[in-house]
Amino acid sequence: MAESDHASTSTPSEPTPTVVPPGGSVHPVTRWGTEVMHRPARPVTAYDEELRSLVADMFATMYAAEGVGLAACQIGVDLAVFVFDCPDEAGTMRRGVVCNPVIDLPEGRERRLDDSEEGCLSYPGAFVECARPDVARVIGQGLDGQTVAYEGDGLMARCLQHETDHTVGRVFGDRLNNRARKKLRKQMEAAAEDYPEGWPAE
Repeated sequence: MAESDHASTSTPSEPTPTVVPPGGSVHPVTRWGTEVMHRPARPVTAYDEELRSLVADMFATMYAAEGVGLAACQIGVDLAVFVFDCPDEAGTMRRGVVCNPVIDLPEGRERRLDDSEEGCLSYPGAFVECARPDVARVIGQGLDGQTVAYEGDGLMARCLQHETDHTVGRVFGDRLNNRARKKLRKQMEAAAEDYPEGWPAE
């Protein structure tokens, strides 16, 4: 996810901030329209060195692109995992890894929408308003297969929803009306020279 300049009886607690695995390499960001971006990802079943290497690459790519979240499909890998390093409404930075995420959103009277701008590293340079619930919680597995849960508001809530969408083959443009999608495309095309093929690896 790009940052704009403008419940059960055994509830898992939020883990301590994830230590980023060392040795990550920056990859080109996969763009919308590529098949891996638009289909449900394969579940993570092996919590091994290969996964740790992938997560290291994902963090490295996210930081190079100055994003706050990144899913595996965004570097062309068909696995249901995302990473994030993102502030919540209070400005507190939160960092983690979630495999096989399941999103939990408020319903009924507790459901309030935030229509702030949203952007995506896989459609770079473009931001439009996208209404989403203003709080969100995600449950999944961490790097070692342990159950993890993260909850947040503000940009953190948006990030958790945005990245979970990626793991099921949905981009945030799918949530927009035709007018907003045209606006988004116009911005992306205007910024294309700033994000050449191979960005941010080259």
